[in-house]
Amino acid sequence: MILEQLSILNYKNIAEAQLRFSPNVNCLIGNNGMGKTNVLDAIYYLSYCKSFTSSNEHSAAINHDANFLMLQGRYSRKGAPEEIALSVQRGKRKTVKRNGKDYKRLSEHIGLLPLVMISPLDWDLIRGGSDERRRLMDQIISQGNRQYLDALIRYNKALEQRNSMIKNDYRDPLLYETVEQAMASTATVLYNTRKQWLEVFSPIFMRYYQAIAGDAEKVRLSYKSHLSELSMQQVFNANRDRDHIMGYTTRGVHRDDIDLWLGDHPMRKTGSQGQCKTYTIALRMAQFEFLKQYTGTTPILLLDDIFDKLDEQRVVSIINVVSSNRDFGQIFITDTNRTHLDEIISMMSGDYAMFVVENGNITPIASRQEEAKQ
Repeated sequence: MILEQLSILNYKNIAEAQLRFSPNVNCLIGNNGMGKTNVLDAIYYLSYCKSFTSSNEHSAAINHDANFLMLQGRYSRKGAPEEIALSVQRGKRKTVKRNGKDYKRLSEHIGLLPLVMISPLDWDLIRGGSDERRRLMDQIISQGNRQYLDALIRYNKALEQRNSMIKNDYRDPLLYETVEQAMASTATVLYNTRKQWLEVFSPIFMRYYQAIAGDAEKVRLSYKSHLSELSMQQVFNANRDRDHIMGYTTRGVHRDDIDLWLGDHPMRKTGSQGQCKTYTIALRMAQFEFLKQYTGTTPILLLDDIFDKLDEQRVVSIINVVSSNRDFGQIFITDTNRTHLDEIISMMSGDYAMFVVENGNITPIASRQEEAKQ
């Protein structure tokens, strides 16, 4: 899949931009805070209908001097053109159109434009709570599994209902029966799918980690769930009194987690900055390979400032992995250091494009076609 053109209007610090991209490598250079990440975030927004970096409040992505934002992307997907248009007005719901037609449900859009973003914010996958790692699972699986996404939506809706009943101190068992049955049936789907997914995903992740860090460091992932020992209904029954004391549903698949290991120790306690950065990059590259295999579409790969806090050997290894693997398809890379970008370009054949970003203004400065003319 290729993003050929991107139109941006009032997105964060980018007032307006009309960009044409290379189908291979696109590099964005600029100092911190100039808007490089905002370009990648706009691309991310068109795939997931939300920002990677901002809060869930959609109006937070609107330029401070405007009342609305608009994004429009023109893609080539499986040999056919696709046009996605997204707009947000302050205080109103966002609208998303595919080839000029509104979606009936936004969930129908998820998975159409698979994309993976590697960002400094991925640090939260290690240092953050279980919700960060659970979001990673849900995001990856949902793009290639419509049944899973449907079960996730239904489970979360029933969870909200049960929490509301607990908060209002309802005690009648009959009131809980229907909601808990819906949660139990969907929880089984989520648990089994997550468990099977991790069995496939883990070896891919370990291979990428070793490609960057070498064989001396051993890593692994393990799945943690309350359903590994009890059914969802048994979890409800065992924790009903506790739930009423706490005021919410304390256990279930909405508390699932992935344990991240470096050797026999938790990564969050023993990993250095470089090891944690390598860990998150390997997780995202494994996400890319998994999505490509299970969706049948090559995702777009966004690499945002990935070389920071890495020693030279790991930088070289990442450059080698990215530049030698044409399976990555279209890549977008941001960096303050042009040297890294020039090294990647020099090792790759085919087209590329380079842009400089300054105070929200994006200017093309080089491409392989221009080199050929000189």
